Amino acid sequence: MQIVEVNNKSLIRAFLKVPHFIYKDDPNWISHLEKDIEAVFDPSKNKNFQTGSATRWVLFDHNGQPAGRVAAFINKEIAYTYTHPTGGMGFFECINDREAAFLLFDTAKNWLEKQGMQAMDGPINFGEKDRFWGLMVDGFQTSPPYLLNYNPTYYKDLFEAYGFQNYYEQYVYGLTRNTVVPPLVHRNFDRLTQTEGYEFRTMDMNQLDKYAVDFMTIYNEAWRDVHKHFKPMTKEQALHTFNSMKAVADPDLIVFAYHKEKPIAIFVGIPELNEIFRYINGKLDFPGKLKVLYHKWRKTCSTVYGIVFGIVPEYRYKGVESGLILAIQKTVLKTPRYYGFYIAWIGDFNPKMIRIVELLSKNRVFTLVTYRKMFKDEYEFTRHPVLD
Repeated sequence: MQIVEVNNKSLIRAFLKVPHFIYKDDPNWISHLEKDIEAVFDPSKNKNFQTGSATRWVLFDHNGQPAGRVAAFINKEIAYTYTHPTGGMGFFECINDREAAFLLFDTAKNWLEKQGMQAMDGPINFGEKDRFWGLMVDGFQTSPPYLLNYNPTYYKDLFEAYGFQNYYEQYVYGLTRNTVVPPLVHRNFDRLTQTEGYEFRTMDMNQLDKYAVDFMTIYNEAWRDVHKHFKPMTKEQALHTFNSMKAVADPDLIVFAYHKEKPIAIFVGIPELNEIFRYINGKLDFPGKLKVLYHKWRKTCSTVYGIVFGIVPEYRYKGVESGLILAIQKTVLKTPRYYGFYIAWIGDFNPKMIRIVELLSKNRVFTLVTYRKMFKDEYEFTRHPVLD
């Protein structure tokens, strides 16, 4: 077997082709968009290159066919905040062969060690945690939502045999239009609405600037105590986020909560795009765009994917979360094409948010694990700290 660093267009094509070999017999697999993958490795599109570096490799078998791939990266603003400097590896794909997998892991590890790293997390993204993050260990019976990692069941054994340890788990919960919301949720919401000053509004796309600022305000207050490496969002970033969603957004799926006009909580849902992207095989070229337009016209998407669910700390456990979910359920019930919705990316280190979500549904559709590999036995491994 031969492992080659990706440094030309031919090797980029080989890197993108690997999953098509791995999943050719898996009906639940949906290819990530090639443009989304390539954006990660483009310094002009990925701001993480300003404080870090990344590279990637393709593994070829004895017949010259792609048999695996991996990427490694360092964000120096994050790496050195740990007791042991920690880099990342991701975009791992491999045939069911331990020797091949270990060669890929070794290649990422050796590159990171040369950069001064003492551990690596994986499989993760060189960027935001909302995409390409974690190894799926449960949920293989269902096709994954857009940007969620999906992999063969044997990957778990390969990672753990190499010495990766469970750093934390991420859960995706599912509800359907038939899910019965417990009476407690309704009581919490009723009690809240009897208190002066609370209001829930769906987004008005004609007031994008206002809602972008409100989103920024909520995000910066709600997530600062959740993520160790949190960076405040700017107005420009918030506007970019909302503008990038305009083509696919359903305003009724974006719900803001206010208390005396102060923005305090948000739920952002989008139609589940993989229900469309499954037809384009990862290529958003001209034929692919025509297929996307056709399926948008057909209203193919039947599921809502909740990508943001955040509440300003002092307003948690007061019924606000109930109001957000009831508002989304109302949209689902009044829109015949929507059957249900996902609530994504709840970390096991955040038990309070798990309790909030499990008031509504205990149905964990997908479980993913973010692993950590310590490079030497004497380096102590500790799991992600639990949030208070």
